[in-house]
Amino acid sequence: MRIFFCCTLALLISGCGRQTTDAAGPAEPPRFPVKVVTAQAQMVPEVTDYLATLKSRNASALQPQVEGEVTRIFVRSGEKVDAGAAILEIDPKKQQATVNNQEATYKSKLATMEFDRVDLERKRKLYAAGVIAKADLDTAQAAYDAAKADAEALAAGIREQSEQLRYYTVRAPTTGIIGDIPVHVGDRVATTTVLTTLDRGGELEAYIYVPAEKSGAVRANMPLEIMSDEGKTLLRTTVFFISPEVDTGSQTLLLKAKVLNTVLKFRNDQSVHARLIWSEQKLPMIPVTAVSRLSGKMFAFVVEGEGQKQVARQRVIQVGDLIGNDYVVLDGIHSGDRVITSGVQMLTDGMLIVPQT
Repeated sequence: MRIFFCCTLALLISGCGRQTTDAAGPAEPPRFPVKVVTAQAQMVPEVTDYLATLKSRNASALQPQVEGEVTRIFVRSGEKVDAGAAILEIDPKKQQATVNNQEATYKSKLATMEFDRVDLERKRKLYAAGVIAKADLDTAQAAYDAAKADAEALAAGIREQSEQLRYYTVRAPTTGIIGDIPVHVGDRVATTTVLTTLDRGGELEAYIYVPAEKSGAVRANMPLEIMSDEGKTLLRTTVFFISPEVDTGSQTLLLKAKVLNTVLKFRNDQSVHARLIWSEQKLPMIPVTAVSRLSGKMFAFVVEGEGQKQVARQRVIQVGDLIGNDYVVLDGIHSGDRVITSGVQMLTDGMLIVPQT
């Protein structure tokens, strides 16, 4: 009886064990958690960075029209002046003496002319009365004409010298801001000496020199961006001028673009970073953390499947420029693809994953 009970208990235990194993079934493979982003197509430019120089069309260099010693400077660098304001004075004493001397000579010429005029009138009367010959009258007429011409020529010279005297005070041709003043009181200046600059402000022009081999790709109204030192776009403009010829010395082609300067952010002759945009197209961009490299090729993993059957699929991709922390994808990834951005070095093609946005 005892033997029968033990056998029955053993069979019951054995049967229960088989039922538990069958109910649990085979264990599921683990799923790897990953972070996922959706690739979005963005406007991606093909660009080249250059160093541009800003030039003002409203700035002028002030140079004297006469030579001499600087005696007075009426303005300071950075000062705003009105049109006609005195900027600088060149010693006018010598020129003033010349004018005074000519004026004194002119008075003498007038006296001579008046004497010849009176003599001519007297001889006209004498000739009419038959007292003198015609030759005497002609001589008097010639003397008067010569004295008159001499006086008129000297008067013209005085006007010229007086006008020249005006140039010894250099004045602002327009309203503007005075630049650096490299000369000092006591310096001797010539007509080639730059006394200062006068900038009316406003619009500038960016001068960009591109290599001659790029001349076939440039076109009018090409987009151009002025960049900050940190790489941020300060403003966007377009090319309005393309030089018809290449500079023979540097083998570069000059382009110009207008730069608005309403808040005086830029200065004349300032060097800035310029980004010339050759073309623009919409392409997907993915983070650098989504890209791996193997045997000279670039790879990325995308999510395929739904629900519990989502897997990582490896794709060969072609990338372009790196913009910020994102690669521009030229081929292999499309807009809307879910791209894995974490743990890509631990993934294999077809591996089960748990996406986390």
